[in-house]
Amino acid sequence: MRKQFLTFLALILFASLSIAQEKKPMSWKDIPTWKYMQGNSFRVSPDGQWVAYGIVAAEADGEIILKKISDPDSLAKSFPIGSTTFPSIQFSDDSKWIAFKEYPKFSARKANKGPRSKPLRDKLTLLELGTDEKKTFENVISYSFNNEKASQLAINLAKDGNSKARGSDLLIHHLTADKSQNIGNVTEFRFNKSGSHLAYVVDAANKTGNGLYLMDMAGNSTQILDSDNASYKFINWTEKGDAFAALKMVEDKKFKQPHGKVVGVKNLKSPQITLYDAAKDSTGFDQSHTISGNRRPMWSEDLTRLFYGIHPLELVKKPSPKKELDKDSMKVAQAKAVEKIMADTSLKSITDLQKAIAKVNGKKAAPKKKNDADKPDMSIWHWNDSRLQSQQQSEERRDKNYSMWAMYDVASAKHIALQDDSMNGLSIFPKHLYALGSDNQNYELDINLDGQRYNDLYLVDLKTGTRKELFTKFYLPSFWSNPSPSTDGTKFIYAEDGHYFVHDIVNGNTTNITENLPVTFVNVEDDHNVEKPMVGFLGWSSDSKYILLRDGWDIWQVPLAGKIKPVNLTENGRKEGIRYQYRFGLDPEEKGIDLSKTIYLRTYGEWTKKSGVATLSPTKKSGLKPGVTSLIWDDANVGGLRKAEDADVFFFSKQTFNTPPEMFVTDKSLSSPKQVTKNTPDADKYAWSEGTQLVDYVTDKGDSLQGALFLPANYVKGEKYPTVVYYYEKLSQTRHNWSNPSFSGTGWNPNMYTSNGYAVFIPDIVYKLDDPGMSAVWAVLPAVKAAIATGVVDADNIGIHGHSWGGYQTAFLITQTNMFKAAAAGAPLTNMVSMYDLIYWNGGIGNMAIFESSQGRFRGAPWENWDSYLRNSPVYHVKKVNTPLLMLHNDKDGAVDFTQGIEYYSALRRLKKPVVLVQYKGENHGLSKMENRKDYSVRMMEFFDHHLKGLKAPDWLDKGIDKLDLKEHLEKRSF
Repeated sequence: MRKQFLTFLALILFASLSIAQEKKPMSWKDIPTWKYMQGNSFRVSPDGQWVAYGIVAAEADGEIILKKISDPDSLAKSFPIGSTTFPSIQFSDDSKWIAFKEYPKFSARKANKGPRSKPLRDKLTLLELGTDEKKTFENVISYSFNNEKASQLAINLAKDGNSKARGSDLLIHHLTADKSQNIGNVTEFRFNKSGSHLAYVVDAANKTGNGLYLMDMAGNSTQILDSDNASYKFINWTEKGDAFAALKMVEDKKFKQPHGKVVGVKNLKSPQITLYDAAKDSTGFDQSHTISGNRRPMWSEDLTRLFYGIHPLELVKKPSPKKELDKDSMKVAQAKAVEKIMADTSLKSITDLQKAIAKVNGKKAAPKKKNDADKPDMSIWHWNDSRLQSQQQSEERRDKNYSMWAMYDVASAKHIALQDDSMNGLSIFPKHLYALGSDNQNYELDINLDGQRYNDLYLVDLKTGTRKELFTKFYLPSFWSNPSPSTDGTKFIYAEDGHYFVHDIVNGNTTNITENLPVTFVNVEDDHNVEKPMVGFLGWSSDSKYILLRDGWDIWQVPLAGKIKPVNLTENGRKEGIRYQYRFGLDPEEKGIDLSKTIYLRTYGEWTKKSGVATLSPTKKSGLKPGVTSLIWDDANVGGLRKAEDADVFFFSKQTFNTPPEMFVTDKSLSSPKQVTKNTPDADKYAWSEGTQLVDYVTDKGDSLQGALFLPANYVKGEKYPTVVYYYEKLSQTRHNWSNPSFSGTGWNPNMYTSNGYAVFIPDIVYKLDDPGMSAVWAVLPAVKAAIATGVVDADNIGIHGHSWGGYQTAFLITQTNMFKAAAAGAPLTNMVSMYDLIYWNGGIGNMAIFESSQGRFRGAPWENWDSYLRNSPVYHVKKVNTPLLMLHNDKDGAVDFTQGIEYYSALRRLKKPVVLVQYKGENHGLSKMENRKDYSVRMMEFFDHHLKGLKAPDWLDKGIDKLDLKEHLEKRSF
């Protein structure tokens, strides 16, 4: 009996413990205060001994976490930083100091909204590492340590609201002495690389004392380099920090733009100043132009030439004599009206008299003048416009600010224009010896019509300014066809007709470097309507003698000369399904790939979704190739490899679908890594996905693909779960990606769905030309059938969701199958015929180029390919829809026109099909306002909860909400 009683107690205890350990699903109300590590905020001290990162939340205050990793027993320190999503952190170059911003608290931001809101200022905390000594500075805009010297901290303070000066106070805080000095009216400041000098610009009220200044940080002395009744801007140090250039802008009332002058400064100990005033160069400079204030000037590497932009001057229109006469006649008319009022006996008081006179003086008694308000507000759309009027409007600011490169040879005192109207692009090569000019004006109309890109290319000599035509109508099917210069700037690689070529500028020779290799470097997996797009190459060697190419799997070292043969450095990539994707650049100052050093590569398993890091060891003996070694190979998303600037201390990130990204510290072998961050501090309170499975399937067209199946929280083997299928072209590679719980711009967050008991399935789609919609059918339906076969997916409760292009797939799939119980489509394309002729308003471009060479994947226009466009348009198959549909489409959508959603909604409504369209006024392609993100995220889950879990439908879904009741409805739902 006693034994049975103890057993009973043990069972009760076990049951209680199980209940206590069971974690709750995350709700949407948990997200506003959910804290997470802002990945871009992670910082490492140059000596590799300290790390710092920000923990933030959408609607709560954040903190900076500081940790000394060299001391395993030391505890991480936390510093409150108020409310922000992008913390600002800097270590000094000597690893002795850290500075970070503190922002206003979330409660203060919330209380400060409305018409009476005031500017909220940031603070700056300066902390000496290894101590508790810290200092706080108020009203901070920006800050910077003086680089390598690390002796001073410059802090730009917020401008006084009553000041007429453009500049504000700049504090120079001397770190060791713990003293600060103030420099007034500074608009811009820059330290050179070594930190020995600070260049800054003063812009005071009435331009008094405006100028360009240079401060010697060691001697704490300042020189006035140039001072004038002008504005100075765009300080640009050379990479070495031995010289800098800037602009001096002088107003001229005759022109709409100021006259630009270039200031070049070198020999910092005894500054040598070059001032090029284009307005005084009547023989060498076209006086209808000026030096542009929209392009940052720079020195050539050898400090013999200054580069800058030039643009045309535009005269200010003088008022006509007629307008002056109008003013006189107005005064006469007003005087006569006042005389009439004075004689008016009906006015009963002095106040009435004053009001009447004031009313007359405020009127325009003279004939109405013509101004901009009287002119038509219009555009003229011409069939021969190379760019649509909408594109010109979108790019108007860019066009107005456009400038052409020019240079000034200091020794010869000669200005040379490097561009003119016949060459609208210029890319300056390393070492500043040559540049590549480009011009697409002859093809711009066709490019904007069908999306097939062409350019005329020119070689420009940067010593003389002379140009030579290289290619006419050069085809650019992908980014990697663009010429890319060698490290020494004397060669460039480019792609043409499926091969890579290298052109030697000095001797004029061109070599096909891939024609004898046993593999292709064409991206055969690119299914867009372009000819022979290339796989991206890895880069040039630092000595410019080799190029490292990728064939999509392996890396090849290709020599440019001699008898050395190309070598496959990795060998096992294609054989084992491993992609050597890219190289980790560990030295921010490197120039090309140093083949004498170990190269770190990111690896990815195409069919396993594993990832990791491998190394290529440097060649020690002539004729021997480097060896490849895998250092990390894990069922996780591994990446973000970096190295401390001054030490062999390495860091990398790792994440999975149900564990957030964390940073790990290790040595150059990447062995025995230790976690140094603590992301999502509240994660243990909630239930997450139990894991993932890969699902293999074959499309109806014979392509072997995969999908990633994410198990629900608290998954029990053998049970079947409601499932949401999500897609956007190929996404199975996201199997190990953590989705931070948040309110996204589309309402979708896979972690929120798995936490709340859903399985999530993400299949890949590959496309056949002329059949973008049918391609989804051919891929997704076999994929879902394969997922059902795993035993996880409840075949009777499957929903689908996609946004934009994925929204199109959703809208189309429900016209072809009744497999799905519910569908949610965000901003879907629904009529490929009408969509073809509409405009992508976010850029002003026409959709036709997108349809013929990008995502649409059609060959030709609808009138050349009717069957394909009609076959793949959801709206033309609307009669076959039996799946309840939730659509999100906003009235200011600049990517997929709102009319696309309206067409589909109206057609479904006409047929009395179950459809709900949710529109957020003023929103674009995705939701940006937090209140809208919250609202739609909740509604979409309510929609799936009803259809896939059988929960009661909320009123908005069941019956809709009348306009008069909408305000009350929204107030009840807000949180």
